[in-house]
Amino acid sequence: MDERAVRVGAIDCGTNSIRLLVADVDPATGELRDVTRRMEIVRLGLGVDRTGVISTESMERTLRVTRIYAAECRELGASRVRFVATSASRDARNAADFIDGVRLAFHEHWGADVLPEVVTGHEEAQLSFRGATGGLGTHGVPGPYLVVDLGGGSTEFVRGATQVDAARSVDVGCVRMTERHLHSDPPTSAEIAAATADVDRAIDEAARTVPLTGVRALVGLAGTVTTVTAHALRLPTYDPERIHLSRLPVDRVVDACTELLHLDHAQRRALPYMHEGRVDVIGAGALVWRRVVQRVAEAAGITEVITSEHDILDGIALSVASPVASPVASREPSASVASVPPQGLEP
Repeated sequence: MDERAVRVGAIDCGTNSIRLLVADVDPATGELRDVTRRMEIVRLGLGVDRTGVISTESMERTLRVTRIYAAECRELGASRVRFVATSASRDARNAADFIDGVRLAFHEHWGADVLPEVVTGHEEAQLSFRGATGGLGTHGVPGPYLVVDLGGGSTEFVRGATQVDAARSVDVGCVRMTERHLHSDPPTSAEIAAATADVDRAIDEAARTVPLTGVRALVGLAGTVTTVTAHALRLPTYDPERIHLSRLPVDRVVDACTELLHLDHAQRRALPYMHEGRVDVIGAGALVWRRVVQRVAEAAGITEVITSEHDILDGIALSVASPVASPVASREPSASVASVPPQGLEP
C-alpha cells in the first residue's frame, strides 16, 4: 500500500447485522487492506415485515453499536465514511428516525455528520458484486459469475464477468423467512414446504432478470452462507481465512444446509462456529441457500460452490476511495466537513 492510499470507513447495516470495515484503499489499483473488520447482530429488521416499522428496541440496539463504530472510525483515523442501509431501512415507515439517529451518532463520536444511504436493491447488488469478485480472476476462477448475497430481509442475485450484466433483489432472507414460515423448533415439514415454495417463487422472479444458465461460478456471500460453509468444513471455530474462497461440491453444501435446517436451537447453539445471533434464523437461511444452490446447479451444471468473505462491505469501502458518484462524508483534520445528502431515501 503506497502513499496514495486513503483510510476509509464502510458500514453495512442490514436486516440482521451491522458491520464495520476500516481499510486502507489504493484508489488507483483497488487494493484494499483491512485495518479492522467487525460485526454485531442487532436485528434492525425484526418484525418490520409484519409491522412496517423498526421497533424501539431494535433501533436502540443498532444506534448503540453505531456510536461504537463512529468512535472507532475516529480512533483509527478514517477520513471518509459511507454508511449503507439495506432492506429494513427501505421497508420501515419510521426510517427517518433511524437516519437522524445515525447522523447524530457520527456527529458526536466521529466529528462530522454521516447520513445512512438507503440504497436500492439494484445498487446493493452492484456493491456486493464489486466486493465479491475483485480477486476471483487472480485465483483462477473464470466468469461469468453469479453472486448471491443472502441477507436477513432480501437476497440479491448479480450476474457478470468484469462488470454487472444483470441484477435483481428479491424479498427472501433468513429473518424474513423465519418470521413468515419457520415458527417451530425445529421447523415442521409443512413449514419447510411453505417456505421452500416461497423461495422458489422468488428465485423464479430473479431468474427472469438474471439468467441462471451459462453461469461458470456460483459465489455466495454473507453470514448465512459463511456459516453453512463452516458447517460443511466442520471447522473447530469460525475461521474466515479457511472459509474465504473455499470451493465445495454442490452435494456437500446441500447436505450442510439440510442438517442446519433440521437441527433445533440448542443443537445449533452448540456448534463452535455458530454466532449466537444466528441460532434462530440459520435454518431459514440454510433453506434459502439450499434452493439457490440446487436451482443454479440444475440450470447451469455447476459442480461446486464458492464462498466469499468479501462482499458488499468491501464494495462500499472501494466506493469510498473513489467517492465521485457516492454519497460519502469526509472528515479531514484541517478541512471543513463535506456531507453529501443520500439519494433514494424512502422514509
